[in-house]
Amino acid sequence: MKKLIVAFIAIALVTVSCDKKETTDGLHLTGNVKGLKNGTLYIQKVVDTALVAIDSIKIEGNSAFETTIKLESPEMLYLFLDRGVTNSLDNNIMFFAEPGNINIEANLDNFINGAKITGSKNQELYEEYQKVNSRFKDESLNLIEAKFKALKRQDQKAIDSITAKGESNTKRKYLFATNFAINNKDHEIAPYIALAEIYDINIKFLDTIQKSMTPKVANSFYGKKLTKYVNDIKKEENK
Repeated sequence: MKKLIVAFIAIALVTVSCDKKETTDGLHLTGNVKGLKNGTLYIQKVVDTALVAIDSIKIEGNSAFETTIKLESPEMLYLFLDRGVTNSLDNNIMFFAEPGNINIEANLDNFINGAKITGSKNQELYEEYQKVNSRFKDESLNLIEAKFKALKRQDQKAIDSITAKGESNTKRKYLFATNFAINNKDHEIAPYIALAEIYDINIKFLDTIQKSMTPKVANSFYGKKLTKYVNDIKKEENK
């Protein structure tokens, strides 16, 4: 009897361990789209530069949703809303998914900008990055407008000045992105920023980011991609 009890406990522990592993390796996504009564939500990912649906959730009356997706490594995913009536531009929420529990709260009227995403450390860091990066984007747009006006009135002095400011803004943007990636080398946001935001920067900066990654991050989905990308550039340069 004692042996049977020990065996039962051992089996139970293995079962619990397996359950925990399944939860760890997967994304448990919950959320609510306030105001949505009918429609379909699609979970998408980028495959060979195109967005591909990996899961779908039908909304019929209840705006809350829940699904589990196999996810072995943190990766940028998209929550796409098919409104069934119009192809609104405000229909795709970008979120940095990672194994575990993530919640997305949104509303029908302001689907993207009104979304609140919790449960992902990489998402928190991405939002922190975007707050500063948006300033560089705004400055770039302002300079483009100013340059267009200067070209229209053929003001070469103003054009040269605006061009110099634009180059300075780009340098500051790239330097910020590089430093942010290095400072967060223990999170998958680091190689993602390198690949998505500053892929065309001087190879020495990408190389520094790649070498700074922790072993866990280096072995992640984006970590492996960054390593391959850097190695491919070096091979081309050495030809």
